[in-house]
Amino acid sequence: MSNTAPSTTDAPARTATKRTILMCKPDFYTVSYRINPWMHPEEPTDTSKAVAQWQTLVDVYEQLGFDISYIDPIDGLPDMVYAANGGFVLDGIAYGAKFQYPERQPEGPAYMDWFRQAGLTVAEPEQTNEGEGDFLLIGNTIFAGTGFRSDSTSHDELAAIYGREVVTLKLINPSFYHLDTAIAVLDPEPDASGRSNIAYLESAFDEPSLAILRERFPDAIIATEEDAAILGLNSYSDGYNVVIAARATTFATQLKEKGYNPIGVDLSELLLGGGGVKCCTLDLHPVGTGTSVARGA
Repeated sequence: MSNTAPSTTDAPARTATKRTILMCKPDFYTVSYRINPWMHPEEPTDTSKAVAQWQTLVDVYEQLGFDISYIDPIDGLPDMVYAANGGFVLDGIAYGAKFQYPERQPEGPAYMDWFRQAGLTVAEPEQTNEGEGDFLLIGNTIFAGTGFRSDSTSHDELAAIYGREVVTLKLINPSFYHLDTAIAVLDPEPDASGRSNIAYLESAFDEPSLAILRERFPDAIIATEEDAAILGLNSYSDGYNVVIAARATTFATQLKEKGYNPIGVDLSELLLGGGGVKCCTLDLHPVGTGTSVARGA
């Protein structure tokens, strides 16, 4: 793991915050169907390699001091490793996922069962949504993606549950079918003005959405097509350390220039299923500094 401090002296000071997350070991990972452009079931996948790469990600998180809980994987649900899609957790409430494709639909109830056992209040979904894959807390606002997986009506449901501002962003590139493949949240905790910074891929959004992003995040990092194409934006930050795809080298340089510490990991096997660092990481957003959820086995 790289602990190299950013070299740009003019970059602002960044503060790492302890994160509380949920993950799922890819014991049953494979690509046996095709529901996104990354998946090619005719090509072989290596489950043991996927597990080893996932464990490397876990090791990085442990070194960063994250509080990690685990949900048990279920045979026949190879995409459970992409825990971020399993729901959206905020303010002690877990809004469950209701997957678009039948192959993944059993994951929704499995994750909601875990949320209940963890002591969270579960809001069962009526509308199609794929959890934190399309819902990102940025500052004090929930930004919600639509266009490929989560229905825009789920955004109204989200606003009613949490009583927070929900801003809709439309995705237009099928290779970036979840919001967390096109936006990286760099500051999980807002500053005194309630702001957080991001990185994003311009070509993933329609023009009205780009106008929103440009207005709200004038200092955002604009990712390159090359880095986005290996899910470089599908990253996870604690406010200083940003865990990214190892091959996203331009993004790493951009992060250093902004005062962040990029840490590259290789999740190439899980990329074959259309997921990266953030896909494997569900932020549990504990309520208050003294609140935590029950740890998994």
